[in-house]
Amino acid sequence: MARNSWVMAIGVLAALFAPQLAAAQEAPEPRPRAEHDAAQARAAGETPPEAPADDAASALAEPGEVPGVPTETPATSAIEAVTQAPQPVHLKARVTDKGDIIPSGLVWRVFDTRADNNGQLAMVAKSDDADATLSLPPGQYVVHVAYGRAQASDTITVNPGENDKTMVLEAGALRLNSAVTGDIAIPVNLEHFDIFSGGTSDADRTLVAQNVAPNDTVTLNAGTYHVVSYFGDVNAVVRADLRVEPGQLTEATLYHRASQISLKLVSEAGGEAIADVDWTIKSSAGETVFQETGAFPATVLQEGDYTVLAKRGDTVYNRAFQVVPGQPREIEVLTSVY
Repeated sequence: MARNSWVMAIGVLAALFAPQLAAAQEAPEPRPRAEHDAAQARAAGETPPEAPADDAASALAEPGEVPGVPTETPATSAIEAVTQAPQPVHLKARVTDKGDIIPSGLVWRVFDTRADNNGQLAMVAKSDDADATLSLPPGQYVVHVAYGRAQASDTITVNPGENDKTMVLEAGALRLNSAVTGDIAIPVNLEHFDIFSGGTSDADRTLVAQNVAPNDTVTLNAGTYHVVSYFGDVNAVVRADLRVEPGQLTEATLYHRASQISLKLVSEAGGEAIADVDWTIKSSAGETVFQETGAFPATVLQEGDYTVLAKRGDTVYNRAFQVVPGQPREIEVLTSVY
Protein backbone atom coordinates (compact mmCIF):
# COMPACT_ATOMS: atom_id res chain seq x y z
CA MET A 1 0.00 0.00 0.00
CA ALA A 2 2.84 2.41 0.87
CA ARG A 3 4.46 1.74 -2.52
CA ASN A 4 1.19 2.39 -4.35
CA SER A 5 0.77 5.64 -2.40
CA TRP A 6 4.19 6.83 -3.51
CA VAL A 7 3.43 5.85 -7.12
CA MET A 8 0.23 7.87 -6.93
CA ALA A 9 2.16 10.78 -5.37
CA ILE A 10 4.74 10.67 -8.17
CA GLY A 11 1.93 10.65 -10.71
CA VAL A 12 0.34 13.70 -9.10
CA LEU A 13 3.67 15.52 -8.99
CA ALA A 14 4.36 14.71 -12.65
CA ALA A 15 0.95 16.09 -13.60
CA LEU A 16 1.59 19.23 -11.56
CA PHE A 17 5.03 19.75 -13.09
CA ALA A 18 3.85 19.16 -16.71
CA PRO A 19 2.59 22.72 -17.40
CA GLN A 20 5.87 24.19 -16.15
CA LEU A 21 7.92 21.79 -18.27
CA ALA A 22 5.88 22.80 -21.28
CA ALA A 23 6.42 26.46 -20.45
CA ALA A 24 10.16 25.85 -20.24
CA GLN A 25 10.15 24.13 -23.63
CA GLU A 26 8.25 27.09 -25.15
CA ALA A 27 10.57 29.70 -23.61
CA PRO A 28 11.58 32.41 -26.16
CA GLU A 29 14.90 32.15 -27.94
CA PRO A 30 17.61 34.67 -26.87
CA ARG A 31 17.22 37.92 -28.80
CA PRO A 32 19.46 38.12 -31.92
CA ARG A 33 20.11 41.81 -31.18
CA ALA A 34 23.07 41.00 -28.91
CA GLU A 35 24.73 38.74 -31.54
CA HIS A 36 24.17 41.35 -34.27
CA ASP A 37 25.78 44.05 -32.13
CA ALA A 38 28.69 41.75 -31.30
CA ALA A 39 29.30 40.99 -34.99
CA GLN A 40 29.38 44.68 -35.85
CA ALA A 41 31.83 45.33 -33.00
CA ARG A 42 34.21 42.58 -34.17
CA ALA A 43 34.07 43.87 -37.75
CA ALA A 44 35.11 47.30 -36.47
CA GLY A 45 37.97 45.78 -34.39
CA GLU A 46 36.27 46.64 -31.09
CA THR A 47 35.64 44.43 -28.03
CA PRO A 48 32.04 43.20 -28.13
CA PRO A 49 29.92 44.26 -25.17
CA GLU A 50 29.14 41.53 -22.54
CA ALA A 51 25.52 40.57 -22.16
CA PRO A 52 24.12 40.86 -18.62
CA ALA A 53 24.43 37.54 -16.82
CA ASP A 54 20.80 37.56 -15.73
CA ASP A 55 19.34 38.22 -19.19
CA ALA A 56 18.44 34.61 -19.81
CA ALA A 57 16.99 34.18 -16.30
CA SER A 58 15.08 37.44 -16.67
CA ALA A 59 13.71 36.31 -20.00
CA LEU A 60 12.49 33.01 -18.49
CA ALA A 61 11.12 34.51 -15.23
CA GLU A 62 7.36 34.81 -14.87
CA PRO A 63 5.92 38.25 -14.06
CA GLY A 64 6.36 38.97 -10.32
CA GLU A 65 9.10 36.32 -9.85
CA VAL A 66 12.60 37.11 -8.63
CA PRO A 67 15.27 35.39 -10.78
CA GLY A 68 17.18 32.70 -8.83
CA VAL A 69 14.69 32.57 -5.89
CA PRO A 70 12.50 29.41 -5.68
CA THR A 71 8.79 30.09 -5.70
CA GLU A 72 6.01 28.04 -4.16
CA THR A 73 4.07 26.01 -6.68
CA PRO A 74 1.32 23.37 -6.41
CA ALA A 75 4.06 20.77 -6.85
CA THR A 76 6.22 22.05 -3.98
CA SER A 77 3.12 22.34 -1.79
CA ALA A 78 2.27 18.71 -2.53
CA ILE A 79 5.80 17.59 -1.63
CA GLU A 80 5.71 19.53 1.63
CA ALA A 81 2.31 18.06 2.52
CA VAL A 82 3.65 14.54 2.01
CA THR A 83 6.86 15.08 4.01
CA GLN A 84 5.22 16.94 6.95
CA ALA A 85 2.18 14.69 7.48
CA PRO A 86 2.19 12.90 10.92
CA GLN A 87 3.62 9.40 10.70
CA PRO A 88 2.90 6.36 12.93
CA VAL A 89 5.47 5.78 15.69
CA HIS A 90 5.36 2.55 17.74
CA LEU A 91 7.14 2.50 21.14
CA LYS A 92 7.98 -0.51 23.32
CA ALA A 93 10.38 -1.18 26.20
CA ARG A 94 12.28 -4.06 27.78
CA VAL A 95 13.77 -4.36 31.28
CA THR A 96 16.97 -5.82 29.81
CA ASP A 97 18.29 -6.22 26.29
CA LYS A 98 17.15 -9.86 26.11
CA GLY A 99 14.11 -9.47 28.35
CA ASP A 100 10.44 -9.62 27.43
CA ILE A 101 8.49 -6.59 26.31
CA ILE A 102 7.12 -4.77 29.39
CA PRO A 103 3.32 -5.28 29.32
CA SER A 104 2.19 -2.43 31.58
CA GLY A 105 3.25 0.38 33.92
CA LEU A 106 5.11 2.53 31.39
CA VAL A 107 4.80 6.27 30.84
CA TRP A 108 6.11 7.65 27.53
CA ARG A 109 6.98 11.29 26.87
CA VAL A 110 8.27 12.68 23.58
CA PHE A 111 10.05 16.03 23.37
CA ASP A 112 11.10 18.33 20.57
CA THR A 113 14.87 18.61 20.19
CA ARG A 114 14.66 22.40 19.96
CA ALA A 115 14.60 24.30 23.26
CA ASP A 116 11.89 26.89 23.89
CA ASN A 117 12.45 30.44 25.17
CA ASN A 118 12.99 29.07 28.70
CA GLY A 119 15.64 26.62 27.55
CA GLN A 120 13.31 23.64 28.03
CA LEU A 121 12.43 20.93 25.52
CA ALA A 122 8.74 21.15 24.67
CA MET A 123 6.76 17.93 25.20
CA VAL A 124 4.91 17.05 21.99
CA ALA A 125 3.32 13.72 22.96
CA LYS A 126 2.59 11.52 25.99
CA SER A 127 1.17 8.04 26.45
CA ASP A 128 0.48 5.72 29.41
CA ASP A 129 0.22 2.67 27.14
CA ALA A 130 3.04 0.16 27.49
CA ASP A 131 2.82 -0.56 23.74
CA ALA A 132 2.31 3.02 22.61
CA THR A 133 1.41 4.27 19.13
CA LEU A 134 1.86 7.98 18.43
CA SER A 135 1.55 10.22 15.37
CA LEU A 136 4.48 12.59 14.82
CA PRO A 137 5.59 14.70 11.84
CA PRO A 138 8.92 13.60 10.32
CA GLY A 139 11.87 14.93 12.25
CA GLN A 140 14.08 14.26 15.27
CA TYR A 141 12.75 13.84 18.82
CA VAL A 142 13.85 12.83 22.33
CA VAL A 143 11.92 9.85 23.76
CA HIS A 144 11.71 9.34 27.54
CA VAL A 145 10.19 6.28 29.20
CA ALA A 146 9.55 5.76 32.93
CA TYR A 147 8.87 2.42 34.60
CA GLY A 148 8.31 3.00 38.29
CA ARG A 149 11.41 4.95 39.27
CA ALA A 150 13.49 3.46 36.46
CA GLN A 151 13.82 5.61 33.37
CA ALA A 152 15.64 5.93 30.06
CA SER A 153 15.93 8.48 27.25
CA ASP A 154 17.02 8.25 23.63
CA THR A 155 16.60 10.07 20.33
CA ILE A 156 14.42 8.95 17.44
CA THR A 157 14.26 10.11 13.84
CA VAL A 158 10.75 9.91 12.42
CA ASN A 159 10.68 9.18 8.68
CA PRO A 160 7.73 8.85 6.28
CA GLY A 161 6.12 5.45 6.86
CA GLU A 162 6.13 3.13 9.88
CA ASN A 163 8.57 3.95 12.71
CA ASP A 164 9.44 1.53 15.54
CA LYS A 165 11.49 2.16 18.67
CA THR A 166 12.28 -0.30 21.48
CA MET A 167 13.92 1.11 24.61
CA VAL A 168 16.01 -0.92 27.07
CA LEU A 169 15.73 0.30 30.67
CA GLU A 170 18.42 -1.88 32.30
CA ALA A 171 16.22 -1.94 35.42
CA GLY A 172 15.82 -4.08 38.50
CA ALA A 173 13.73 -3.93 41.65
CA LEU A 174 14.25 -3.45 45.38
CA ARG A 175 12.06 -4.80 48.20
CA LEU A 176 12.86 -3.65 51.74
CA ASN A 177 11.97 -4.75 55.24
CA SER A 178 13.31 -4.12 58.73
CA ALA A 179 13.31 -5.80 62.13
CA VAL A 180 14.72 -5.45 65.61
CA THR A 181 17.91 -7.44 66.25
CA GLY A 182 16.83 -10.95 67.06
CA ASP A 183 14.27 -11.00 64.21
CA ILE A 184 11.67 -9.18 66.26
CA ALA A 185 9.04 -7.84 63.89
CA ILE A 186 8.41 -4.10 63.68
CA PRO A 187 4.82 -2.84 63.29
CA VAL A 188 4.26 -1.70 59.72
CA ASN A 189 3.05 1.72 60.83
CA LEU A 190 6.35 2.39 62.64
CA GLU A 191 8.78 1.75 59.78
CA HIS A 192 9.53 3.36 56.42
CA PHE A 193 12.46 3.83 54.05
CA ASP A 194 14.13 6.51 51.96
CA ILE A 195 16.18 5.52 48.90
CA PHE A 196 19.04 7.69 47.64
CA SER A 197 21.44 7.41 44.74
CA GLY A 198 24.87 6.05 45.59
CA GLY A 199 27.58 8.34 46.96
CA THR A 200 30.17 8.71 49.69
CA SER A 201 28.25 11.39 51.62
CA ASP A 202 24.78 12.93 51.85
CA ALA A 203 26.00 15.83 49.72
CA ASP A 204 26.78 13.40 46.88
CA ARG A 205 23.40 11.63 47.00
CA THR A 206 20.06 12.41 45.38
CA LEU A 207 16.71 11.35 46.82
CA VAL A 208 15.17 8.71 44.54
CA ALA A 209 12.19 7.47 46.59
CA GLN A 210 10.77 8.71 49.91
CA ASN A 211 8.54 7.13 52.58
CA VAL A 212 8.67 3.69 50.99
CA ALA A 213 6.56 1.19 52.91
CA PRO A 214 7.99 -2.20 53.95
CA ASN A 215 7.62 -4.98 51.38
CA ASP A 216 6.83 -2.52 48.58
CA THR A 217 8.59 -3.37 45.32
CA VAL A 218 10.41 -0.34 43.90
CA THR A 219 11.56 -0.45 40.26
CA LEU A 220 14.94 1.24 39.79
CA ASN A 221 17.67 1.55 37.21
CA ALA A 222 20.48 -0.89 37.87
CA GLY A 223 23.11 0.50 40.23
CA THR A 224 24.06 1.03 43.87
CA TYR A 225 21.64 2.82 46.20
CA HIS A 226 21.91 4.21 49.72
CA VAL A 227 18.95 3.05 51.81
CA VAL A 228 17.85 4.63 55.11
CA SER A 229 15.50 2.67 57.38
CA TYR A 230 13.47 4.54 60.02
CA PHE A 231 11.97 2.79 63.06
CA GLY A 232 9.67 5.32 64.70
CA ASP A 233 10.35 9.03 64.31
CA VAL A 234 13.00 9.79 66.96
CA ASN A 235 16.49 8.36 66.53
CA ALA A 236 16.27 4.71 65.47
CA VAL A 237 17.89 4.88 62.04
CA VAL A 238 19.87 2.28 60.06
CA ARG A 239 21.68 2.81 56.75
CA ALA A 240 22.92 0.40 54.09
CA ASP A 241 24.27 0.48 50.52
CA LEU A 242 22.47 -2.01 48.29
CA ARG A 243 23.10 -3.12 44.72
CA VAL A 244 20.26 -3.48 42.18
CA GLU A 245 21.03 -5.80 39.27
CA PRO A 246 19.32 -5.61 35.84
CA GLY A 247 16.30 -7.88 35.60
CA GLN A 248 16.59 -9.02 39.23
CA LEU A 249 14.69 -8.41 42.47
CA THR A 250 16.93 -7.46 45.41
CA GLU A 251 15.38 -8.14 48.83
CA ALA A 252 16.95 -6.79 52.01
CA THR A 253 16.11 -6.65 55.71
CA LEU A 254 17.75 -3.94 57.82
CA TYR A 255 18.14 -4.63 61.56
CA HIS A 256 17.66 -2.01 64.27
CA ARG A 257 19.24 -2.03 67.71
CA ALA A 258 16.27 -0.25 69.26
CA SER A 259 13.05 -0.84 71.15
CA GLN A 260 9.56 0.51 71.62
CA ILE A 261 8.93 2.02 75.04
CA SER A 262 5.85 3.38 76.78
CA LEU A 263 5.80 5.75 79.76
CA LYS A 264 3.51 6.19 82.72
CA LEU A 265 3.59 8.11 85.98
CA VAL A 266 2.27 6.00 88.88
CA SER A 267 1.97 6.33 92.64
CA GLU A 268 3.06 2.70 93.11
CA ALA A 269 4.61 -0.02 90.97
CA GLY A 270 2.05 -1.48 88.60
CA GLY A 271 -0.44 1.25 89.46
CA GLU A 272 -2.78 3.23 87.19
CA ALA A 273 -1.24 5.87 84.94
CA ILE A 274 -1.69 9.45 86.12
CA ALA A 275 -3.14 11.81 83.52
CA ASP A 276 -2.07 15.29 82.39
CA VAL A 277 1.66 14.68 82.54
CA ASP A 278 4.24 16.57 80.45
CA TRP A 279 6.92 14.11 79.34
CA THR A 280 10.50 14.82 78.23
CA ILE A 281 13.21 12.29 77.36
CA LYS A 282 16.85 13.31 77.17
CA SER A 283 19.79 11.35 75.79
CA SER A 284 22.99 10.74 77.75
CA ALA A 285 24.42 13.81 76.00
CA GLY A 286 21.59 15.97 77.36
CA GLU A 287 19.78 16.30 74.02
CA THR A 288 15.98 16.35 74.16
CA VAL A 289 14.78 13.54 71.87
CA PHE A 290 11.11 13.25 72.83
CA GLN A 291 8.34 15.43 74.26
CA GLU A 292 4.64 14.72 74.69
CA THR A 293 1.72 15.34 77.04
CA GLY A 294 -0.53 12.52 78.17
CA ALA A 295 -1.04 9.63 80.53
CA PHE A 296 0.49 6.84 78.48
CA PRO A 297 2.81 8.07 75.67
CA ALA A 298 4.86 5.67 73.57
CA THR A 299 7.86 6.04 71.28
CA VAL A 300 10.83 4.18 69.79
CA LEU A 301 14.40 4.79 70.94
CA GLN A 302 17.78 3.68 69.69
CA GLU A 303 19.88 1.56 72.07
CA GLY A 304 21.45 3.73 74.79
CA ASP A 305 21.06 5.52 78.15
CA TYR A 306 18.31 8.10 78.74
CA THR A 307 16.61 10.17 81.43
CA VAL A 308 12.85 10.69 81.49
CA LEU A 309 11.24 13.74 83.14
CA ALA A 310 7.57 13.68 84.13
CA LYS A 311 6.11 17.06 85.06
CA ARG A 312 2.70 17.34 86.73
CA GLY A 313 1.77 20.74 87.98
CA ASP A 314 4.81 22.28 89.59
CA THR A 315 6.41 18.94 90.44
CA VAL A 316 8.92 17.18 88.19
CA TYR A 317 9.68 13.50 88.58
CA ASN A 318 12.55 11.77 86.78
CA ARG A 319 14.13 8.41 86.21
CA ALA A 320 17.20 7.12 84.39
CA PHE A 321 16.71 4.08 82.20
CA GLN A 322 18.45 2.08 79.51
CA VAL A 323 17.15 0.93 76.11
CA VAL A 324 18.31 -2.45 74.82
CA PRO A 325 17.18 -4.13 71.57
CA GLY A 326 14.20 -6.35 72.20
CA GLN A 327 10.49 -6.49 72.79
CA PRO A 328 8.43 -3.39 73.68
CA ARG A 329 9.02 -2.22 77.24
CA GLU A 330 7.11 -0.12 79.76
CA ILE A 331 8.94 2.51 81.85
CA GLU A 332 7.26 3.51 85.13
CA VAL A 333 8.08 6.70 86.99
CA LEU A 334 7.05 6.53 90.66
CA THR A 335 5.76 9.55 92.54
CA SER A 336 6.29 7.79 95.84
CA VAL A 337 10.08 7.97 95.42
CA TYR A 338 9.95 11.74 95.92
